[in-house]
Amino acid sequence: MTTSPAPPREVDPRSPRFGAAITTVLLAIDIVLTLNDGTRAIGIVLLAVIAALFAWGGFAGIARHPYGALFRRLVRPRLGPPAELEAAEPPTFAQRVGLVVTGVALVLALIGVPYAAPVGAAIALVAAFLNAAFDVCIGCMMYVWLVRVGVFRSRSSVA
Repeated sequence: MTTSPAPPREVDPRSPRFGAAITTVLLAIDIVLTLNDGTRAIGIVLLAVIAALFAWGGFAGIARHPYGALFRRLVRPRLGPPAELEAAEPPTFAQRVGLVVTGVALVLALIGVPYAAPVGAAIALVAAFLNAAFDVCIGCMMYVWLVRVGVFRSRSSVA
């Protein structure tokens, strides 16, 4: 029986920012789609895709996320080496936070709560935009805080 190798513990910090930029664009499109009666269903499907991508990053690890693969294949070869690497755990946790936000919005939208999809997408968009544009990862900051208060034990020295 063959097992897959463990995901790396450190990642190029530009990779999660690249993914956040793509996520920002998808969430902006989703907001527009879910606010229009004629495209609401398409927007809810897109929100499900975004939630699935967050699940992928949150459970397979940020290093195995499709956006990470795009970054490594298309973007990273055109850049110089990163000044330093960052622990993979905080951005992986941030993906789980994104999953919770978009997942709750998706469930609420599917049961008929008005504006649940665009509001949830807007909340996630703010977080993704802050990461992409200003390197402010709210989920990463939550992770570090939770490590400091003892909720999680870090495998690296982020605390």
